[in-house]
Amino acid sequence: MGTGDLNNISSHGKVKIVALCDIDRDRLKEATAKHPEARIYTDWRELLQKEGDRIDSVNVTVPDHMHAIISLSAMKRGKHVYCQKPLTHDVAEARQMTDFAARYGCITQMGNQIHSHIAYRSGVAYIRSGVIGKIKEVHSWCAAKYTHGPRPEGGEPIPAGLDWDGWIGTAPHRPYRKDLYHPKKWREWQDFGTGTIGDFGCHILDPVFTALDLTVPLDIRSEVPKEWQENPLRFGDCWPDWEIFHYTFPGTKFTTGDTMKLTWYDSGKEPPKDLAPLPEGWNLAKSGSLFIGEEGVMMLPHVGGPQLLPKEKFSGTPKPDIPKQVDHYHTWVDACLAGERTSDGFHYAGPLAEAVLLGTVANRFPGETLKWNAGKMRIEKHASANQRLARSYRKGWEII
Repeated sequence: MGTGDLNNISSHGKVKIVALCDIDRDRLKEATAKHPEARIYTDWRELLQKEGDRIDSVNVTVPDHMHAIISLSAMKRGKHVYCQKPLTHDVAEARQMTDFAARYGCITQMGNQIHSHIAYRSGVAYIRSGVIGKIKEVHSWCAAKYTHGPRPEGGEPIPAGLDWDGWIGTAPHRPYRKDLYHPKKWREWQDFGTGTIGDFGCHILDPVFTALDLTVPLDIRSEVPKEWQENPLRFGDCWPDWEIFHYTFPGTKFTTGDTMKLTWYDSGKEPPKDLAPLPEGWNLAKSGSLFIGEEGVMMLPHVGGPQLLPKEKFSGTPKPDIPKQVDHYHTWVDACLAGERTSDGFHYAGPLAEAVLLGTVANRFPGETLKWNAGKMRIEKHASANQRLARSYRKGWEII
């Protein structure tokens, strides 16, 4: 993902890559081959301290647990930030990111690039046009699965060129194990990733939030497998084999009532098929959302065009005015140059991430309805859940 972000951002004609940083020298070597003039670092703290006024912006594409500390340190210096989804690892960090972007006047963007894709923009336009009426409820699902464990005992030799301590960063230290964390499987572990909803929630729920003007939920309740709950070696270390989250959001002008229910399913779980009046032989999309409206249903596949149902009822329905697809990366660069925020800046991405990350809290308290007081940043009458809103960073790691 880091390579993709680097290639896309640097393809803008007004971008110059002046510094690169990676804890893995092999990966750093690949990047510097394409940008030989860039100064290289293996510690992001050294980069920020030495580069000073020689950089205007920072791209943060690292495991989730390191998003906030790097982004916040950059924004504290007035640097614009493009940060990968789900924006942060913890709920409290997402709120901090929103606050820092506003306080320091930084132009920001989250890396949920499908926000700019014509498929999602089309779905948003259909819902906001009112073609299926106001929305009664939403069901969103993802086929991806991120689970592991229990953790194997002991460690293995750290490869030459890999700064394992730097990779661990803010998280509690653990021994290196080949192919278990770095470079690809870190999403499966609670210390580093945020599971399936963390990886895909900020994609699949993005058009739901945009179309309906959602903010943060009023409450959330989780369902998770009993086997995961009853295995302490997995419950406290990796993510469940599947999750279902039941959210209640404040209603908006695009919904039918004062509140609206949204249900999230992942890892093979999906909504009841009869919620969508699908034509004979059709199935639900592999991943996506169902918008249940007063006049019909819209299925919006993940990175796919909207489908209005029943099909015969909406055949020939005129298309609404759909905004054109734009380059998510170049939009951010242009905004930095113009001093104007994007639609996916942290003012929007922060609350979206906050809602998504509440799922990573709720799944530790299955069956309980957690009432979220957004103004006070706490879950009402639940001290144990509130302890999950933020982490204590490992000693020696703090915002600089």
